[in-house]
Amino acid sequence: MPKRDVEEFISHWSAASPSERANSQAFLLELCDLLAVPRPDNHPHAGYFFEFPVVEKHPDNTTTNGRIDLYKKKCFVLESKQFQEAQAQASQLELAAEEAGLLSRKKSSQPVRGTDAWDDAMIKARGQAERYVRAIPDDNPPFIIVVDVGHSFELYSDFSQAGKAYLPFPDPRTFRIRLADLADEKIRARLRLLWTNPAALDPAKHSADVTREVSGHLAELAKSLEQAGHEPEVVAQFLTRCLFCMFAEDVELLPKNSFTELLESLPADGTGFQEVMQTLFREMNSGTGIGISVILRKKLLKFNGGLFADDTVLSVNSLQLGLLKNAARQNWGNVEPAIFGTLLVRALDPVERHKLGAHFTPREYVERLVLPTVIEPLRAEWANVCAAAITHANAGHLKKARAVVNDFHEKLCRLTVLDPACGVGNFLYVSLQLLKILEGEVLDFAAKFGDTFKLEMEKSTIDPHQFLGLEINPRAASIAELVLWIGYLQWHFKLHGQRTPPEPILRAFKNIQCRDAVLKYDGEPQPARDAAGNVKTVWDRRSVKKDLVTGRDVPDETKRVPLLTYANPRPAAWPPADFIVGNPPFIGNKRMRIALGDSYVETLRATYQEVPETADFVMYWWHKAAALVSAQNVKRFGLITTNAISQTFNRRIVQAHLAGKYPFSLAFVIPDHPWVDTADGAAVRIAMTIGVSGEHAGELLEVREEVPQDDGSEKVTF
Repeated sequence: MPKRDVEEFISHWSAASPSERANSQAFLLELCDLLAVPRPDNHPHAGYFFEFPVVEKHPDNTTTNGRIDLYKKKCFVLESKQFQEAQAQASQLELAAEEAGLLSRKKSSQPVRGTDAWDDAMIKARGQAERYVRAIPDDNPPFIIVVDVGHSFELYSDFSQAGKAYLPFPDPRTFRIRLADLADEKIRARLRLLWTNPAALDPAKHSADVTREVSGHLAELAKSLEQAGHEPEVVAQFLTRCLFCMFAEDVELLPKNSFTELLESLPADGTGFQEVMQTLFREMNSGTGIGISVILRKKLLKFNGGLFADDTVLSVNSLQLGLLKNAARQNWGNVEPAIFGTLLVRALDPVERHKLGAHFTPREYVERLVLPTVIEPLRAEWANVCAAAITHANAGHLKKARAVVNDFHEKLCRLTVLDPACGVGNFLYVSLQLLKILEGEVLDFAAKFGDTFKLEMEKSTIDPHQFLGLEINPRAASIAELVLWIGYLQWHFKLHGQRTPPEPILRAFKNIQCRDAVLKYDGEPQPARDAAGNVKTVWDRRSVKKDLVTGRDVPDETKRVPLLTYANPRPAAWPPADFIVGNPPFIGNKRMRIALGDSYVETLRATYQEVPETADFVMYWWHKAAALVSAQNVKRFGLITTNAISQTFNRRIVQAHLAGKYPFSLAFVIPDHPWVDTADGAAVRIAMTIGVSGEHAGELLEVREEVPQDDGSEKVTF
């Protein structure tokens, strides 16, 4: 469309009268023309309607008829706010805010926009849209659009398409598009995709490709350093420090391109590499204060946090320096933490490296459990907080309004999420990201009560110390910490622009504990001995030989390992938390001895006598989480198990808690869902269950259709 037509559209609708703005259909028809997308045709089979009829069902079994302002199947639900009502409310609130000294209003014949009452109408329109989504049969469109005709658009997305939690898109700082922003072709292109191909806007799809690429460069470099004789663990630790430097320069925690330029300045044969890098790591560990970095010749922030406490630097040859330079040239700022940890552990582990091209658990699968476990209860509470704040503000009680918003934000900054089998931190990162998005909405809402109030709230923030993990693999535990910090820093800049986070940038919170999550014992396991003092041994349960008669593989009893004993075994305690979410190990009861060893399995079963010996390994996590929730020590838990949870021996554990001493309910269940095993990329079947204390109605989702995707996942409809 010619530029003048865009300008005319903006000019006309910016100056439109309230009565004209009330006619949202005329605005939307012209918007379709502006975006060069078809107008709604209202044909029954087209799925593209003005005033699309829906029937809302309520908990008391009553129904309400409603009409969606504009609906496009598999794309969006669009709702417009009621302008006249909001304008009247805005005038009342602006007057109260002005009298309280929170607003200074220029004398103008035009109403001031962007007030709390204006947001009240937008909040109501958003809530209406979310209710309509739940009322649409057979469709959970990925987007909700809330329109203030002639003024702005607000975009909310749910790419999991569960229709459960629509979040500001692309982030809480830039989800609102002003009418004047339509002059930017990039903004129009974004809106155009809402009509034509909304899936193309899913940032996880793009960042997954970027993450695969950068992980491939890292794997190539790690392999080269190991072939030069360096120990894999030393290589992994060194490259992790280099990786963070690459990320830090791309988000400008280090001066832009400074790490890459430092590498480029070195002689091609690697001379001086160790001395230069070691000095940089030391400076990053301590910071330069008001001084200048000797290496970068610029002020350097203090990073600390333990990552740079070890300043070991490996020597490199010309080939390896070239690989390091090539890796540094990639855009590490756009890695997707939800899959980065999985790919990183594969890249840095010689045994796992061949799995780098294997599939990984897609982010939407993780969200499908995290959203109803952690986010939805908090969003329901936030909706009530907004309503209370608006009620106080409209009554002129602005201090009370600010107090309820501030109290909720402080609660967000105190709550904790535990993954008791965290691996490389995927579930913890997704929880952190979704909570940071909610925090962004809270801060955006707080700004309507004055910038000073918002700045006061920003002194506290959601950060990695709230995300707790237990992990038995030391390398995975270390990567989980890194994943959380990278994710946190990415979201810091999305919420606050280029404002530098407080120093030290990294902190040793020790929130990821490297230990067994279900069994605690004193000291190290010791070999069992017979009466004569000889070490008892058992078949290693792995080695086989060919049977001379049948030719089949049979146990090779000559391959033996010590039978271990565990001193003072007892159930492991978990750190206190508000929510538990995660994906414990997929080990069936018949494979436990092979995977864990006879001694461990016998000790575990003797320690948890209330868990049937025929239960899968994952059910020990489920049992512990359910006990904590039943006793109201945890608000709710959501765990991935094998879909065998519905079979007799596993189901006994579930039934025992449902009929236990304390009231306990299943709030959400998907009994049979496709999954991609993080360990090897294999397709498996799992169940998702969410437990809460008390007696509550639950939600059962059953898979209706699975469509294979290129990344090895399935697009699921329920």
